[in-house]
Amino acid sequence: MEKKKVVIAGGGVLGTQIGLICAYHGFDTTFWLRSESSVGRTQPKIDRYSALMLQDLAQAKTLVGNPMGGFLYPRGLIRNWQGMTVEGIDALIEEAKKNFAENVHIELDLKKALSGAYLVIESMTEEPKAKIGMYEAMRDLLDEDTILCTNSSTLLPSMFAEYTGRPAKYCALHFANTIWKNNTGEVMGHPGTDSEVYNAVVKFADAIGMVPLQLHKEQPGYILNSMLVPFLSAAQALWANEVADPETIDLTWRLATSAPAGPFQILDIVGLETAYNINQMKPAAQQEGTIEYKMGKLLKEKIDRGETGVNAGKGFYDYSKK
Repeated sequence: MEKKKVVIAGGGVLGTQIGLICAYHGFDTTFWLRSESSVGRTQPKIDRYSALMLQDLAQAKTLVGNPMGGFLYPRGLIRNWQGMTVEGIDALIEEAKKNFAENVHIELDLKKALSGAYLVIESMTEEPKAKIGMYEAMRDLLDEDTILCTNSSTLLPSMFAEYTGRPAKYCALHFANTIWKNNTGEVMGHPGTDSEVYNAVVKFADAIGMVPLQLHKEQPGYILNSMLVPFLSAAQALWANEVADPETIDLTWRLATSAPAGPFQILDIVGLETAYNINQMKPAAQQEGTIEYKMGKLLKEKIDRGETGVNAGKGFYDYSKK
C-alpha cells in the first residue's frame, strides 16, 4: 500500500518534531522550506530530534519490568507499554532508523512539495501576515482532496479560513513540545470545518501516536496554551518587573510544585522568538511604560544577541557546554 504523504510547511522547533513523528509512524514526510539557508537551519534540528527520539527509545529499555515504566515511557513512540520487551524496543529502534532514512525529505519547490499530499501542516511563525502569505501561496497548488491544518499556538483557524481556498478542509491540529513524549494532539475546527475532515484529522492524530484531544469550539490557545501562556507570561512579568531573576523564579516553581522544569526553562525549549511574537500581539506591548512593553524589549534584546533558546545553545540558560 502506498504511503500517505504529509507536508510540513516550516522547519522550526515544533515543525521539525511534527515531521519526524509522522515519518516515524510510516508517513512519507516532506518539509517545505523557503531557501537553502532554511535547510541549513532545519537539518541540524532534524538530526538532533531524530537522535533524541532514538535515545529515548533506547533508554526505555531500562524501564522494562520497572513499576514506573508505564508512567515514564515515550508515549508517542511506543503505542502500548503493556507487555513491551527489550527485544520489542530494539525492533522499534531499527524500524525508526529505517523510517527516518526513507520517509524524511526536504523540498524548496512549493509545487513539488504539495503535489500528492494527503495532509499539509502549516507550522510557520505566530505572525498573521506570514500565515496569510503562506496560505495564499499554497491555495492554487494543493490537490482538491488535501486536508490543511495549522499548528498555530494562539491564533484561531477562523482568522485564516477564507485565505486557504478550502475552508471546509481546514482546521487546527496543535502539538506540545517534545512531541514524542508529550503526545497531545489538540484538534480544533472553525465554524466552516467539514465534520468528516475534522474526524479525519482526529484519526490522523491517533495514527501518528498522539492522543487526540477534541475541542468543541474555537478557543485562543486551545486547552494547553490557555493554561500555559498565562503561566509563562506571569513568570516573564516577575522578571521584567525586577522582582526576581529567571533562575530564582524557576527554582521557586520547581521546589514548590515538584515540576521538572521552571517557566524560563520551558521558554528556552519553546523558543524566545515564539514567546516574543505572542507577547507582541498584546495591545499593551505597544504602549511604552507597560510591563508587556518591557517584557517585549527584554526578549528582543536576547533575540538580537542570538540567545533564542535551546537550539541556539543559549537562551535564559547556557546549553553550549552540556
